[in-house]
Amino acid sequence: MEDNKIPKCGCCHTGENISETDFGYTLSLINGKYKLVIIYWLEQHDNVMRYSELKRCLGNISHKTLSSTLKEMESDGLIIRKEYPQIPPKVEYSLSKRGMSLIPILVAMCEWGSIHKND
Repeated sequence: MEDNKIPKCGCCHTGENISETDFGYTLSLINGKYKLVIIYWLEQHDNVMRYSELKRCLGNISHKTLSSTLKEMESDGLIIRKEYPQIPPKVEYSLSKRGMSLIPILVAMCEWGSIHKND
């Protein structure tokens, strides 16, 4: 192997349905316009944000889209939703241990962007 040759992923094989691979499974958890961005903002805000803070950080996202995305992420075990019994309702979101395990992927994406954004 050459020193500058990048190893191949190796988890997908020709003719295999990508959705049935480890790569496909990972994509199924983080696909969508906002999931990685939500993970990014939660990590940037010391892992706890209220719904309104997330909505502000995500910009022009509808209530329906944010709510459904957060429900999917909670169902997939990526975030934890904590509701406080008070009026008005207070809900906080944080990354689960499983969600935190995706942070190295985000770091790698940031590093790649830093290297290649001016190509």
